[in-house]
Amino acid sequence: MSNLPEAASRPLESARHPWSRFVAIGDSFTEGIGDPDPDSPGGNRGWADRVAEELARDHPDFAYANLAIRGRLLQQIIDEQVGPAVELAPDLISFCAGGNDVLRPGSDPDALAEKIDVAIETLAASGATIVLFTAPDVGDTPLIGSVRGRAAIYNENLRTVATRHDAVIADMWALRELKDPRMWAPDRLHFSPLGHHTIAAMVLDALNVEHSLQPEIPKPLPPKNWRTARAEDLVWARQHLFPWVVRALRHQSLGDGVSPKRPTAGPMFGPGMPPGAAG
Repeated sequence: MSNLPEAASRPLESARHPWSRFVAIGDSFTEGIGDPDPDSPGGNRGWADRVAEELARDHPDFAYANLAIRGRLLQQIIDEQVGPAVELAPDLISFCAGGNDVLRPGSDPDALAEKIDVAIETLAASGATIVLFTAPDVGDTPLIGSVRGRAAIYNENLRTVATRHDAVIADMWALRELKDPRMWAPDRLHFSPLGHHTIAAMVLDALNVEHSLQPEIPKPLPPKNWRTARAEDLVWARQHLFPWVVRALRHQSLGDGVSPKRPTAGPMFGPGMPPGAAG
């Protein structure tokens, strides 16, 4: 059985797609952290905004909401975002949650999958197309690389959930480009603008939607000796890793007091900004 509505399974020669109302659910990844843009609501753009921009082209009635909030754990996302998302009556929903849980010591990817399964069942019952994300494979990078095995189990569980509910998989694990360090923000926890751009193109490809996002391949990095790499790791640990660990131990979040940047479904392009103007 196809994961996509019939109209979305047509060849890419057609620029049309069947969706008119897109709601994004998740944490900092979906909020767009790492891709700063003062002209975007909340000050960040991100992959979801980029996808919405493409879906809105030549679709004047297209509406988009983004309920994601940085730092949210899976249960918080389920409790705070699933119900409001359904109430917005979307026909396309993206769900990316559990990444912050997987990073925490002792997390159980099987238990996370059980919660996700229930959430996706609720979302799918609305009749919307669901897009479900796998975690990226970042190899032996600090912090995230240390949970690679747990992330792999989590991903296999997500694939099972997607099959059960006929969801579309946005497969970041298979996106080899994300191994390039330039795809990541300086904190090495969030994606850079280049990373968000690359992921947005992958999502649109998964939906079989023609788009204008061209691959951006950076030039090879210059060689780096071990002393330089070690010094950069120490700076990163002091500026980003240690504060993250302290917040986790104190049960604090960068999302405390933060509201969704697009809580209601509205047009992607404002007055004076024609669809073709978005880059």
